[in-house]
Amino acid sequence: MTTPRDLLIAAMDMAASRPLERGDLSLALAGAEVIDLLGAQAIRLDGDQIVPSHPPAIADRLLDEAASSLIREAPYESLEDWLWRRGRGLSSAYLAALQAEGQLTRPHRPRWMPSRASRTVLVDSPARREAADRWTSDEPILAALAAAVGIRDKPTGDSPGVADDAVATVLAAVDDALRDLEFQRQRRALDEAAFDNIWRGE
Repeated sequence: MTTPRDLLIAAMDMAASRPLERGDLSLALAGAEVIDLLGAQAIRLDGDQIVPSHPPAIADRLLDEAASSLIREAPYESLEDWLWRRGRGLSSAYLAALQAEGQLTRPHRPRWMPSRASRTVLVDSPARREAADRWTSDEPILAALAAAVGIRDKPTGDSPGVADDAVATVLAAVDDALRDLEFQRQRRALDEAAFDNIWRGE
């Protein structure tokens, strides 16, 4: 399993108690891909620039797709640009992959129940159990990404930290992108409210 898949599975398992914005999840998934590519030595960071190396064989299709989409000539892509470019619609791509692999199902519902009440849920699978083990063990990277999107409390001072500087840089970039996205949402809401007030004559 990969960090993006583990994060998505954790998010789906927590969806009932802590719903989240799909755009937030997509940005975090893009950051998780960078972290896994660092671990696979497919890339390195030069400041905030993503510098590809010789692409290794990556078994996961979406992670391999991420590696293939890297800019391989200077000037390289910044972490920020990667998160926004790669993150666009990424949660839907990972959901589709889980669906294609048979890891999602729709629970049976009575005929009288509206179809919108039936949502896609995870099946009990080795992938789900592996993600759950990583979640319950407080693995620092998954915990930090989950906290960034709001499905887990922020790590306390007693929590294990991320020792790798490059990974810490990626996590900080994800936090910055999520704050920027929230700012954009708030500004859009204010603009829409102001527009409505004009039409109501307020």
